[in-house]
Amino acid sequence: MLKAVRTPSSPVAPAAFGIAVAVVAVVGATASGDAATTYTALRQPAWAPPSWLFGPVWTVLYVLLALSGWLYWRNGGTKAGLITYAVGLALNAAWSPLFFGAGLRTVALVDIIALDIVVMVGIWLFSRRSRAAALLQIPYLAWIVFATALNMALVVLN
Repeated sequence: MLKAVRTPSSPVAPAAFGIAVAVVAVVGATASGDAATTYTALRQPAWAPPSWLFGPVWTVLYVLLALSGWLYWRNGGTKAGLITYAVGLALNAAWSPLFFGAGLRTVALVDIIALDIVVMVGIWLFSRRSRAAALLQIPYLAWIVFATALNMALVVLN
């Protein structure tokens, strides 16, 4: 049985989740070089979104992700769930530097497949403590599964 993590009533907690997710966003953005130029230079499938769409989508998803983590924690989230959440953040942070910064598109594909799995496990764990926290991650999962398919297509086409 998974043991619940003690949940103090600190008002700092929501900010901590926001900061953790913001760090992931900053790492991805700064370690990616000129991602928009790199992305548009690649041969793309017909269904590839325009590069300008990624920023607004990720902004919304990161807000939902931070809120989800905080709600889970506030509702007595388990250590296993919080570790899964942290691993997901680390995998997310690694993807852009791998794909754009280092040009390791196949390694980035492995990373994002692992992220898909970790997020699915996280949603399951979160649902055991907070339905709302789990539901807030559904758009994130949908986007990264789409991004996985796009990553795979870009590996094949390039």
